[in-house]
Amino acid sequence: MHMIHPTAPLRNAMALVLAVLLTACANFEPRKPLDTPIAAAALDAVPATVEWPRDDWWRRYGDAELDALVTEGLAGTPTLAAARARVARAGAAAGVARAATLPQVGANGSIDYQRFSNNYIYPPPFGGSWQTDARATLDFTFEFDFWDKNGAALRAALSQAQGAAADAEAARVTLTAAIAHAYFNLQRLFAQRDVSLAARTQREDIVRITAERYAAGLDTMVEVRQADATLATVRTELAQYDDAIDVARHQIAALVGAGPSRGERIAAAPLRALPTTPLPAAIPLDLVGRRPDIVAARWRVEASRQDIDVAKAQFYPNINIAAFAGLSSLGLAHLVAAGSAIAGVGPAIHLPIFEGGRLNANLRGRDADADLAIAAYDQALVDAVRELADAVGSIRAHERITREQAQARAATTDAYSVAVIRYRAGLGNYLTVLTAQTAQLAQERLQVDLEARAVELDVDLAHALGGGYADRSSAPLAAAPR
Repeated sequence: MHMIHPTAPLRNAMALVLAVLLTACANFEPRKPLDTPIAAAALDAVPATVEWPRDDWWRRYGDAELDALVTEGLAGTPTLAAARARVARAGAAAGVARAATLPQVGANGSIDYQRFSNNYIYPPPFGGSWQTDARATLDFTFEFDFWDKNGAALRAALSQAQGAAADAEAARVTLTAAIAHAYFNLQRLFAQRDVSLAARTQREDIVRITAERYAAGLDTMVEVRQADATLATVRTELAQYDDAIDVARHQIAALVGAGPSRGERIAAAPLRALPTTPLPAAIPLDLVGRRPDIVAARWRVEASRQDIDVAKAQFYPNINIAAFAGLSSLGLAHLVAAGSAIAGVGPAIHLPIFEGGRLNANLRGRDADADLAIAAYDQALVDAVRELADAVGSIRAHERITREQAQARAATTDAYSVAVIRYRAGLGNYLTVLTAQTAQLAQERLQVDLEARAVELDVDLAHALGGGYADRSSAPLAAAPR
């Protein structure tokens, strides 16, 4: 870098040069406007009072085993470890961007032993001799960020860091919901296995009754074989449930970042009655600040807008100042002498005039990145609204289905009891018993599924409402049209 002394004529000349250079900057090509993000109100979101879930929402089910599993998952799963690493990486990137806005000071030193040319700037006796060229300096550089390039880059990096933190919270919410879903699915399988055990007892009783009727000449070997077949069928179902339970246990162990033996320690627990959860009357506008995936997408939009400002600033001159102070001498013996002191200061200016379209191409790329970020924000908002609407609608439908199923279950249970009594008394046939038993077993299985479904829908609602997350950042909403 060429260093010159800061004199008044120099300052005047630099001001004139800068004015001339500014008129010769690279030109912006025409650009299309950025896409406009979707407003939450356009998706039927309105101001509404909502009972938002707590950040430990799973404790409301009163299940100590589930609490332990979630605690283990939050502490040891690789999914959250990766999310925390991404947050740390984004924070480090912000630190690098912040450094560019500050002065840089470094210490440099060199010692060269060389032969100097007879035909260069050094006169005899140095010319044509071997000498030691020593230098030790403190070097200072600073970029004048007139066009806010470094400031915009820092804001982009900080926005990315905020987005990574929100992504980590989204991973946390998703993990806790996944553990709860897997756990309640395992309890559903346990309950379905209990239904099969009860069905096996029923069918063993029917096999005994059929054998007695056959011995009395009331049934044929056909009914005996049919009864044996239905008993074998329910035994097959028991084996299938045992296999499904093993798989579900292993899935839970993997979710919490543990080995299969952790899942094998999970015991069956009855599905408890759910605590009352008021359903949202409408899609709340506050959902955009309660869903970490939406918040993360919003921060990425903000980062992309700042990247556009960085790309724009590259069209203007880059002005730096550099200075140094230190010692320099030929021969180490004179390095620390008073006369070996050196110092200098001077500006460096880079002006883009013609770069083959690189700057405009870079700006178009940042515009496209911003449109992609806006599209991702729109999709996250649309998905969040749909998930909440699905959860609320499914819960309401489930309540109606449960009421209807209770009546059907009572009717099929009574019909089966009557059919067995008549069959035992020799007044009915095996086909009637089998039909009633099949209907009653189907209703028992449906009841178990509905009980488990109620809990799973409650988990879906907690996840759709953000799982207890709340955005407390004070940054402006970048996704708002501007």
